[in-house]
Amino acid sequence: MLLLLAITGLIISSSSPIDKDVRPMSPAEQSWVDSVYSSLTPDQRLGQLFMVAAYSNKDRKHVLQIEELVRTYHIGGLMFLQGGPRRQAALTNRYQRLAKLPLLIAMDAEWGLDMRLDSSMHFAKAMTLGAMDDDQYVYQMGREIALNMKALGVHVSFSPVIDVNSNPDNPVIGNRSFGEDKEQVAKRGVAYIRGLQDHGIIAVAKHFPGHGDTDTDSHVALPVVNTDMARLTNVDLYPFQQSFDAGVMGVMVAHLYMPLFDTLRTQTTTLSYNLVTGLLKEKMAYRGLVFTDALNMKSVSNLYKPGEVDALALAAGNDVLLFSEDVPVALQRIREAIAGGKIQPADLEYRVRKILRAKYWAGLNRYQPIDLTNLMTSLNRPLSRMVQQQLYEHAVTVVKNQDNLLPFHRLDTLRIASVTIGAPTGTTYATLINKYQGGTVYSVPNRYAPDSTYARILSRLGPYNTVVVSLHGMNSTPVHKYGLGDGALKFIQQLQANPRVKTVVVAMGNAYALKYLESARTLVCGYEDNYPSQLVVPQVLFGALSAKGRLPVTVSPTLKASTGLPTPNFNRLRYATPESEGLDSRVLAQIDNIALETVAYAAAPGCQVLVAKNGAVIFDKSYGFNTYERTQPVNSSTLYDLASVTKVAGTLQAAMYLKDQGKLNLDEKVSAYLPELRTTNKKDIIVRDLLLHQAGLKAGIPMWERTVTKTGLKPTFYASTRSADFPNEVVPGTYSLKTADDSVWVWTMRSGLLPKVKGKYPLEYSDLTFVIVKRLCEKLLNQPIEQFLAKNFYQPLGLNTMTYNPLQRFPSSCIAPTEKDTYYRRSELRGSVHDQGAAIVGGVGGHAGLFANSNDLAVLMQMNLQNGRYGGSRYFQSPVVTEFSRPQIAGNRRGLGWDHGTPEKGPGQGPTSSMAPPATFGHTGFTGTCVWLDPENKIVYIFLSNRVYPDAGNNKLIQNNVRTRIHDVIYKSFNKSISKT
Repeated sequence: MLLLLAITGLIISSSSPIDKDVRPMSPAEQSWVDSVYSSLTPDQRLGQLFMVAAYSNKDRKHVLQIEELVRTYHIGGLMFLQGGPRRQAALTNRYQRLAKLPLLIAMDAEWGLDMRLDSSMHFAKAMTLGAMDDDQYVYQMGREIALNMKALGVHVSFSPVIDVNSNPDNPVIGNRSFGEDKEQVAKRGVAYIRGLQDHGIIAVAKHFPGHGDTDTDSHVALPVVNTDMARLTNVDLYPFQQSFDAGVMGVMVAHLYMPLFDTLRTQTTTLSYNLVTGLLKEKMAYRGLVFTDALNMKSVSNLYKPGEVDALALAAGNDVLLFSEDVPVALQRIREAIAGGKIQPADLEYRVRKILRAKYWAGLNRYQPIDLTNLMTSLNRPLSRMVQQQLYEHAVTVVKNQDNLLPFHRLDTLRIASVTIGAPTGTTYATLINKYQGGTVYSVPNRYAPDSTYARILSRLGPYNTVVVSLHGMNSTPVHKYGLGDGALKFIQQLQANPRVKTVVVAMGNAYALKYLESARTLVCGYEDNYPSQLVVPQVLFGALSAKGRLPVTVSPTLKASTGLPTPNFNRLRYATPESEGLDSRVLAQIDNIALETVAYAAAPGCQVLVAKNGAVIFDKSYGFNTYERTQPVNSSTLYDLASVTKVAGTLQAAMYLKDQGKLNLDEKVSAYLPELRTTNKKDIIVRDLLLHQAGLKAGIPMWERTVTKTGLKPTFYASTRSADFPNEVVPGTYSLKTADDSVWVWTMRSGLLPKVKGKYPLEYSDLTFVIVKRLCEKLLNQPIEQFLAKNFYQPLGLNTMTYNPLQRFPSSCIAPTEKDTYYRRSELRGSVHDQGAAIVGGVGGHAGLFANSNDLAVLMQMNLQNGRYGGSRYFQSPVVTEFSRPQIAGNRRGLGWDHGTPEKGPGQGPTSSMAPPATFGHTGFTGTCVWLDPENKIVYIFLSNRVYPDAGNNKLIQNNVRTRIHDVIYKSFNKSISKT
């Protein structure tokens, strides 16, 4: 056979001579191995060759069987399969206590412990890794899996798969392979190996000599690989040789039949001396541990009796017998093989010593039981979550973008509907889609839904000009078109045939399935359907993340390997882990305590908290209920009355726009724009002083009191039905006079001024400031402010929930109520603005009136933090936000319209954290809201609540410093590089 190898030209380099071990042995290791080997009886030495399958989800009978094998037959290790991490850890400790020599524990964990265990983290399958643009993330995944395995008491990972998947119809490898390019497979395989072994886990490369060109599943039958030596050498063996050179400590031999090495049809590669010893150990000079593939697999178990196959595998040159089905019989057959000269005692000793060396390297010379108390904490490290998401950020692939539709740009020109097929309602994917735009998400949970289901959806898509169809729950193998239903494919074709609709097709599964979708003009591959992929794909669609991936395999003649279109980053809000932005999620978890305390002590019935760092939302949670009756939980879609946050989220946006456009001079008199002020006491007010709240205006005027009597509302000012004369809804069933806004303006103009102090007006925060600013803006814009803001800011930004008078667009059930008003409107306020002054004029005040959820408010604030740049557009052409937000005058903490904290006064003495830099700006709202922007650390902090429900006199939120304490936690979660000047 060796002559055959030479003749056929198998020339494979080796990094070490054939008689030299793969790594040097220290004196301490030599001493330990010699001592342990000498202490073992011949049968106990044979027992070390076995690694038996163990489960943590089976009954007591199974546990007793394993205990018997450990105690009586001294098996060398266990390969854990299905179960759960806590149960497996407890059983591992139990079995290790019984072992004379600590057991080598192994697992299949190609994409993480989740490959075998419930309640465990899934990272990414190899095809996903093959699509990535950067190998470093493969290494990081290997590191995280290694740390998880060590915490679980596991020493060996049967990974990575370094088969070159050259057959698209391969039913067993497929997306378990890095791809079809040997160089990419080798590079990613070596990166994975190093990630594991650098962190104390033995990596086992598989499936030697290459399982990529098969069309049979070796779990059920014996695949035949008819290859020639040139191809085998040039393609399939290449990644293995690279892994050997990189020092991989183990290799697994596949169950294949290769006529190139053996003529006997039942001589599988696992049992082939020519392949295991001749090729692997002698010609390729591999000196690491050689594992059989599972000996219970039908490709070998159908051909040989239990025990018999073990002896044959050992005779072929394998070191570790995996998944032996009958250890006692196998031991007897091995003894017979030794006695018959088929296995040499010296060779057997060498293999046992290799296993002992592996145990020493794994730390079993100083074995410690698993710490069960902190196990789940160790298995759910925050950094693992960060790496998990980064894998998909670098893998998601825009395969086709013929209309240059991606990423979606002007959201006000796109009417987007989403159709999810094969996924239930409320998925992470659907939630993320709705964070960027408010179009309907139609869910078709059944992948094989009838045509009538799709016909109903088609009938509802008329208002939309863009439809995103995502395919979920796909099969990993070619069975049934990878799980793509005929009805779904027909539905996609019908959409594509409509010239008025642009269709985006997203495959959340195996890239090979794209051959059924290649007619799509816009096509995206997410590779898998799990939490991180569902989180990342919508971000790519909307330009929060760039597309970086490329197909790792050839799908069809038109969709070849390496196909992938990079897309721009539009700087929309991303959604990421705290650790990815330098914050500690374990510290941020203290926000939970404060928020839950807020609800428990009735400071507010519920709230939303959002934190963004560097343009990424890294904390976004909802707490409590809409009311104390606890019937409707707060969720991320709940709308809150923003109260005075309206000043900066509404009116001030218009003022900054006018300044940016050169239409507003901050040092001009307000009366120059509003000439009706020239005959009032406000004729000399300067715009800058007005925005600084030092124009002499009183804090406010209870204007609503002028419209009521002791018995109720004045009929001259209100009506119970809407009409041309009474168009402004105050609350449902109550409408104010069409001239209400003019009345409020007159009362504002006639209001008195504060007395001057030393020739200057004192700082006095005033709602009247924004009554005047609103009037000024509407005069210069020549349109109502709510229309201007919607057209120029909210709609282009995709702010579906940010609106005045939300009852015109949303059911009341979506909105958190504020006060049970017993003195003015005499009703529960739910969707009607709480502020009485804004209510009089129909809900659109310069100082109050806006509603939104935390996400939409964060988008607007992120745009401000980026000085008007967002989503590929510029909302301000100059750094006007910086100009307005900075403190203007010593002794006045306020910017132009924006508020600032007072960190110099110490903790709890101002509206912001004392740890926030002085440049932090934002605003608070009476209903229990706040927004704070930190331009130095690029932080956006949003807190929304309805603390005024059911009584505006509830001051517990303020007394308990809830908003500021949460702000404190954000800064405490920073690492030491935090900027605070």
